Amino acid sequence: MAETPLQMTVRLRAKIERRKQAAEKWSNAYEGKRPLLFASPEFTTQTGGLFKDFSDNWCATVPDATVERLMPLGFRLEDGTIDQAAGRAWRRSECDVEIGLALLEALITSRAYALVWRPDGVNTEITFEHTSGAVVEYVPGRRRARAAGLKVWHDGTAEYATLFLPDMVYRWQRPMRDGGQWVERTDGLSKGEPAHVPNPLGVVPLVELPNRSRLNGSPRSELATVLPLQDAVNTLWAHLMTASDGLALPARAILGMDRPVREILDDTGEVIGEEDLPLDRFRSDRLLWLEKEGASIAEFSAADLANYTNVIAIAVQHIAAQTRTPPHYLLGQMVNVSADALAASEAGLVAKVTERQRHFGSGLREVMRLEALANGETARAEALALGSVIWRDPQFRSDSQYADALVKLKALGLPDEAVWERIPGVTPEEIERYKTMRTDAAGAILGGNVAALFGPKPDQPNQAEEPPADALPGAA
Repeated sequence: MAETPLQMTVRLRAKIERRKQAAEKWSNAYEGKRPLLFASPEFTTQTGGLFKDFSDNWCATVPDATVERLMPLGFRLEDGTIDQAAGRAWRRSECDVEIGLALLEALITSRAYALVWRPDGVNTEITFEHTSGAVVEYVPGRRRARAAGLKVWHDGTAEYATLFLPDMVYRWQRPMRDGGQWVERTDGLSKGEPAHVPNPLGVVPLVELPNRSRLNGSPRSELATVLPLQDAVNTLWAHLMTASDGLALPARAILGMDRPVREILDDTGEVIGEEDLPLDRFRSDRLLWLEKEGASIAEFSAADLANYTNVIAIAVQHIAAQTRTPPHYLLGQMVNVSADALAASEAGLVAKVTERQRHFGSGLREVMRLEALANGETARAEALALGSVIWRDPQFRSDSQYADALVKLKALGLPDEAVWERIPGVTPEEIERYKTMRTDAAGAILGGNVAALFGPKPDQPNQAEEPPADALPGAA
């Protein structure tokens, strides 16, 4: 029996709930909210909750180092021209800002989503959704064909769900208390507006942006390889700080003396016995009491805490190697490093970002194709599907390096536009402005107004006007 839209909504909502736990785990790791693991029960009993809120957090550095180099600048059509309409729609929905948040969430939680829709029925809007509030289901046997998409949210009193199918859009709501049942939505709809409406796009408008997808597996968080080492580093730091508190200073020992005692008195003041004094105060004074014949005093030297820091440094190096994060991002050690050595140390990160550009770029092309379809521009939608995303150069170079490379490219005969595109951070709109400025300069030269290239010309007297008296021949 075929699944009804309501049944599909309930099933996909449960799928979101199952994924939410994993997403919360990765989000907490990014925020540095990790319990102390790999510590013995004895150590945990001794320290209690002392290190509950402590984390030497590398789980933020790894995705941050990647997302800061993932910056889409524009979109090309199939023929290689820049799609100005897509650029305007991108900025109109503030995607130039939101895309950084979406890609960061995809790196952390393994996936993010983009929704293309007309909430008011007129203006097309692109929004990015967290994995805890959206899900996409694919046609069995076809990894890229979207069969359905669900978006859920709540306002504190009611929960809302929108199910997107290729032909219809179903809108539901239910009370958050007492596990209420889903019913057709009425909140937020105008009078007489149906809860379920046809889908004018003909495709599911919710697009998944997965991170590190595999042919036979789910997307993977960038923190999957970092977290075990992060937990080990936190435990090592806890041991180091505990050792520094108890063993970093020399300790004295008393050997061969009886333990200190105190008398026990009754109500009348008579001595009725004695008891050992607690040694806590002596331990706080770095004094260790050992009973043995032949009293003597000994001293234990301070512990070498470098053993801990050496192991921590090795763990951080493993994080750098496994995530292809440059060591100087994690260790902060970069002194007198040449430009070639710096480029070599970042080669792994640049290669990883370039790979992410391909995978995320496929999803972003689909987003802009849907934007064109929503505006009724089927030809532009097809050209965008076969086009590409313009990304900022993932390799950071100095201005002199860029200038030298661009001059050499120009010497090879590349047109100005091709050279300008390689300037870091230059948007397609700025390139259009450069072209206009070049055209204006050429027009000034051909028109004989060369001085306009260097600033405004001084006022010239009108040739038809009578020259001043002192300019006439023979004037005194």
